[in-house]
Amino acid sequence: MTQELFRADAYLKECTGTVASIGETGIVLDRTVFYPLGGGQAGDSGVLVLADGRELAIADTRKGKDAEGRPTHEICHLPAAGQEALLAELKAGDAVTARVDWARRHRLMRFHTTTHLLCNLVPQLVNGCSITPDYARLDFNMTDPLDKEALTQGIARLVAAAHPVAVGSITDEELDANPALVKSMSVQPPRGTGRIRTIRIGTDEQIDFQPCGGTHVANTAEIGAVVVTKIEKKSATTRRVVLGFA
Repeated sequence: MTQELFRADAYLKECTGTVASIGETGIVLDRTVFYPLGGGQAGDSGVLVLADGRELAIADTRKGKDAEGRPTHEICHLPAAGQEALLAELKAGDAVTARVDWARRHRLMRFHTTTHLLCNLVPQLVNGCSITPDYARLDFNMTDPLDKEALTQGIARLVAAAHPVAVGSITDEELDANPALVKSMSVQPPRGTGRIRTIRIGTDEQIDFQPCGGTHVANTAEIGAVVVTKIEKKSATTRRVVLGFA
């Protein structure tokens, strides 16, 4: 089981850890700051710094799976190609420093938080999501047209308002009593621990509140200039909104 330090603090750029295992699915540590692909958000990249200072480049991060393909509580760090010699020296029990590519992660955090603002501006269920360092998109289950400029202006207003972004949690029972909190039709919040992580934007004025396991900035002002670059009609009942940095 990997301790997921990024869940409590998305601003942690590195941590010390111990190699738990090495296999075809990647390097598993006992603790990490690397976010694994999930919930539409891309997995982190970065480096594992060995005890002698050498760096093993990590190209991607994924959730572990058992032999039947079911998710586990391990996080797998996938080494970039061409490092076979260095990888062969690494073994279980070795101490390393896991250091995330912070510039890339921060772009993901800014985009992910912006998708929550979109959920305020377009109060419809989401049936698809992708958050990358270069763009983000949300697919809304709706038939009405959307206005690109109006959404861009709405995002700018919510960013400028400097709404705080807070991590919290609710119980499984609280979610069952409030199923409308789940705004995604395609991804359900992970269960099993008894508590479900939430993201709340706004205090006096609640901008968004929903279960979410991704990484976010602490205040909407940190998002900066994000614009709607495209709106597409993906199907009769789906409108896609694509975001980019201005």
